[in-house]
Amino acid sequence: MSDVDVNEPCLGCAIVSGATRPVGGVLARGGGLVLHGVASPSPLPGWVVLSSARHVRALYDLDDEAARELGPFAARVMRAQREVLGAEHAYAFAIGDVLRHFHLHLVPRYRDTPQRLWGRGAFEARPEDARPEAELEAAARALAAALAR
Repeated sequence: MSDVDVNEPCLGCAIVSGATRPVGGVLARGGGLVLHGVASPSPLPGWVVLSSARHVRALYDLDDEAARELGPFAARVMRAQREVLGAEHAYAFAIGDVLRHFHLHLVPRYRDTPQRLWGRGAFEARPEDARPEAELEAAARALAAALAR
C-alpha cells in the first residue's frame, strides 16, 4: 500500500472540483453526482467512478437527491459500458476503505478480460495489466458521448 494519504487533502473533492484530473476526466454530472475516470492505472477501458459532488463519507450520507439519482445514473453508465464499449458485464463496487469520499466504481468486464480480473479481482491488477492512457481516454470519451445523448 502506498504512503500517500488520499484523504488529506481529499482526492474525491479534488476530482469533482476539477483540481485533479484522472485519466478520462469528468464524463458527466447530475443529481449531486459526478462521473469520472478511475484515479489509478486501469486494466479495463471504461472503468469509471460515480462520486458524490459533496464530500460525504458513504452511501448512507448522501442527500436525498443524490440517493435518488444514484441507481438510475449507475444503470445508464453500465448500459453504456455494454452497448458502446462492448462489455459483456459490468460490476458496481462501493467499498470506501481507502478513500473516505463516497464513490461507486463501475467496472466493465470484456470477453477477453482474464478471469483473475473478474469481479473484485479488477482491484488486484498488476502494473503490467494497465492499458495505455490513450485507450482509456478513448473509452471515456465514448461513454461521455453516449451519456450526453
